[in-house]
Formats: sequence, C-alpha cells, structure tokens
Amino acid sequence: MDHYFYMGEALAEAEKAFKLGEIPIGAVVVDGGEVIARAGNRRETWADPTAHAEVIALREAARVRGSWRLSGTVMYVTLEPCPMCAGALVQARVSRLVYGAPDLRAGAVDSVVNLVENPHFNHRLEVIPGIREAECREILKRFFQQLRRDG
Repeated sequence: MDHYFYMGEALAEAEKAFKLGEIPIGAVVVDGGEVIARAGNRRETWADPTAHAEVIALREAARVRGSWRLSGTVMYVTLEPCPMCAGALVQARVSRLVYGAPDLRAGAVDSVVNLVENPHFNHRLEVIPGIREAECREILKRFFQQLRRDG
C-alpha cells in the first residue's frame, strides 16, 4: 500500500474540516487499495461529540460494505486516535491503523494508552505511526494559531 498517498487523502479531509472551523483531522478507510470511506471532524458542525473523523469514516465504510465488520481494511488518520476512536477501530475489526502525528494528550494508540494492541480485547490492529507526520502536525498548528489570533 502507498501510505504516503492515502495519508494525503486523509490530509485533504483535514483541510475540508479546517475550512469548516473544525479541528482539522481527516480519516480514510481503504479496502483492497480503494478508498471506501472518507471524513473529517464534524463535532462543531453537527453538535455531536462523537463526530470524530474516524467514527464518521467507520460508519460510512460499514454502510459501503454492508457490515460492521471491517476486517481487511486499513484506516489512515492524520492524528493518533483518542480512546473513543481507538475503541471503535477495535470494535470494527479494522486490520491496520496508519496515523500521522502522535497525540501526546489523548492518544490511545501509543502516546497515553494503547487500546488497539491490548491483549485483553478480542481484536488487535497492526499500527504504523508517523506517516507524513510533519504535514499532519502543521495543519493542526495552523488551525490553533488561527484560533488564538481570531480569539
């Protein structure tokens, strides 16, 4: 798989979220080399605390597949998933997670806790961190700088 390419697709979703005033996180789900779902954060837009890019993309991928079981798929996301999203990835049986930047405050894959490789759960994901990390950090940095400037 071309991790660089697919992370670029996730970054494009993050840019869309940025333009909506959302924290710019993007996610895509890939199945057999094809992007079957894509999303950016929509918490503010939808007034929904669960409207994280990963959750929205998982819902769309399940709809496309006709099943909540997403075995064999890969999720690309610009920021290390939070506990809710990491748990959703485990529940959906996603096979691999590729993420860009670590989340040192709320990351539930490597940074704070590790829910996706926990031996107590019935499913574990392969994890590939740091793909296009600088770009993934940069969009978040730009967003929060603008937020502080605009007050």
